[in-house]
Amino acid sequence: MCHYCGCREVPLIKEFIAEHERVTNAAGDAIRALDRGDTDRARVLVDEMARELDAHWRGEENGLFTVMREDPEYADYIANLELEHRELAALLPALDLSDPGDVRTLVEAVDELHRHIAKEEDGLFPASLTALDGDDWNLSMAAWREAHPTSSVNHSAGGG
Repeated sequence: MCHYCGCREVPLIKEFIAEHERVTNAAGDAIRALDRGDTDRARVLVDEMARELDAHWRGEENGLFTVMREDPEYADYIANLELEHRELAALLPALDLSDPGDVRTLVEAVDELHRHIAKEEDGLFPASLTALDGDDWNLSMAAWREAHPTSSVNHSAGGG
């Protein structure tokens, strides 16, 4: 995981990374609950993941992704990330966690989620430092706030 470019100090990127951490923590807890045979707890955690991801994706897609896709260099990369969002959004609520096949599917999806997060944290987020200007950061932060109306976070996007 990259820690050299400084993007992790940008308030908006910090929020995205914190959301990634909450989702991956819930995913790990869900898998451990399934290992213990606690499908009810796993379902609660998978639903928690889905809720967190819904707001996270709206914040990303309506902000950072919107401004970065204007650059043809990033358009296909972002389109792929959005496709991965759609696939996971459809998968999570449909899983029958009492079915061993669906449990394997969840484990595979969590592995893919880790790869997806790496594409954002190690690729797109660092690129945003040079790709976005002040207005882009402001639009991106406004989209994040709109996707998180109950958040008490109230800082500037601080992109550069």
